[in-house]
Amino acid sequence: MMEPNPALQFLHPRHWKQAKGYANGVAAEGRIVFVAGQVGWNASQQFDTDDFVAQTRQALENVVAIVQEAGGTPRHIARLTWFITDKDEYLSRLTEIGEAYRSVMGKHFPAMTMVQVVALIEDRAKVEIEASAVLP
Repeated sequence: MMEPNPALQFLHPRHWKQAKGYANGVAAEGRIVFVAGQVGWNASQQFDTDDFVAQTRQALENVVAIVQEAGGTPRHIARLTWFITDKDEYLSRLTEIGEAYRSVMGKHFPAMTMVQVVALIEDRAKVEIEASAVLP
């Protein structure tokens, strides 16, 4: 099990319905790392698949690799912004996406935003994820 990050305080008003799979807000203290949008390609900038779930897993792995380069782990990620090209595919594959997410991020659910976009700059990309992390 992943240790909680003491630099992050998850914010949730007591009278709000519980959020599932994300935090409504995060207060943080420490060294801030900004991760540019990462798509589902490998380290050679090649897509190994056109599968939405596999690209999601790879994009998350890419985010984590950059955070690790700064000395962090997934638990240091305070915010994720997802850009997806197909809301219906995302919703129809939530269980698989959740499994892919937890395999990379564990049970760490930072503040998240998801936006459906018409297209991404990389033609084969189905998802792009950017992040902010806070290291103590």
